[in-house]
Amino acid sequence: MTDQTTDRASRTETGAAAAPLLTVRDLRVHFPMPKRHFLSKERDQLKAVDGVSLELRPGETLGVVGESGCGKSTLGRAILQLITPTEGQVVWMGEDLTRLSDSAIRAKRRDMQIIFQDPLASLNPRMTVGDIIAEPLQTFEPKLSRQQVRDRVRETMSHVGLVPEMINRYPHEFSGGQAQRIGIARAMILKPKLIICDEPVSALDVSIQSQIVNLLMRLQREFGLSLIFISHDLSVVRYISHRIMVLYLGKVAEIAHRAELYEHPRHPYTQALISAVPLPDPDAERSKERIVLTGDLPSPLNPPSGCYFRTRCPKAREKCAQIAPELYDVGPKHVAACHYWDEPTPTAQHPEGVAAEEIEPHHRDA
Repeated sequence: MTDQTTDRASRTETGAAAAPLLTVRDLRVHFPMPKRHFLSKERDQLKAVDGVSLELRPGETLGVVGESGCGKSTLGRAILQLITPTEGQVVWMGEDLTRLSDSAIRAKRRDMQIIFQDPLASLNPRMTVGDIIAEPLQTFEPKLSRQQVRDRVRETMSHVGLVPEMINRYPHEFSGGQAQRIGIARAMILKPKLIICDEPVSALDVSIQSQIVNLLMRLQREFGLSLIFISHDLSVVRYISHRIMVLYLGKVAEIAHRAELYEHPRHPYTQALISAVPLPDPDAERSKERIVLTGDLPSPLNPPSGCYFRTRCPKAREKCAQIAPELYDVGPKHVAACHYWDEPTPTAQHPEGVAAEEIEPHHRDA
C-alpha cells in the first residue's frame, strides 16, 4: 500500500475528532514454509497478513470480519506482538512496538489484552478461578498484598457477572459462558485501554453470545475501553462495532462506519458476505437475492496476481489481473479496494439488524 493510500485509509477511519490510540501501517505477516525440495534455494511465503493499515480511537470498537483463513486472528496477535510482523508498524500511543525490546513490549501489554475464542482451552485447568484472574497482577503489580489481590479479583469478578464466592472453584466447574467471563475478568484485572476480542462468542450458544456481547459493551462504557472485535458473524459485528473492516486473503477489502457498510457495500466481496446474513423476516429472507461466489478461497501461499479477489469476483476484468487495487474513496468515511466499485452489482437486501433506538447511545452517534 502506498503512503497516499495509507493516509487516505487513516483519514477515512478516524477523521479529525480524536488522536488515534493505535495506528497500524502496512502490516505484513509472512510465514516461511518448508522447502519443496532439499535443493531449493528459496522458501514459499504464506502471506497471512499482507499490507493492512488501520487506526483506532479511544473508546471505539473496530469490527474485523472475513472468511476463515483471511488473517483476522493473525492480525490481532501481530498487533500485540505475540507474532513478530514481517514488515510494517504498530504504533501504540505514539510508540512503534515493532522497534521495542521484548521486555519493553511486555510492559506495554499492561494496557493491551486479548480474549480468546475457546474459553475453556484458554484457562489453566489446574488453577482456581481466583489464581487465573490474579495472574496478571503477579507480573505487573507484584507489591500488592495477598488481601489486596483477592479484593481486586472479587471486584473484577463482580464487574463481569461472576459471583465472588466462586473464587476457589476450577474452570471445569463452569459453563462455556461463565468460562468466557473468567477470560474477560483476566483481561480486565489490569484495567487496560485496548482489548482484542478474537472471536470471543463463536464457541457459545446464541443466547449466551448476546450476554457476552452486551457485557463487553457495558465494560467499554464504564472503563472507556477500545475494542478490536474479530468475528465471522456479521450480525454480531454490526451490533457491537462503530466501524467495520473487511479482510480478504490478508488484505483490506473495505472499511466504513457500520451503517454505511451494511447499507452501501461497495466491494463485491462485502456485498456477498452481507447477502448471506439471514434476515429476521421469513418473507424477506425468501425473497432476497443471494450473491453466491464461485470457486474456492485461493491459497495464501500462491495468491492470484493483481486483485486477490478477482478469481471469484463477478466484476473481474483484465485490469484486475494486472493491477492490485488501492483503497479508493467510495463514500463518506468509506474506502474499498475495487477498481469498479461504482459499477452496479446485484446486491441482496441487507439485514435490518438492530433498530436505532435499541443501539447503545455511544454507538448511535459514532
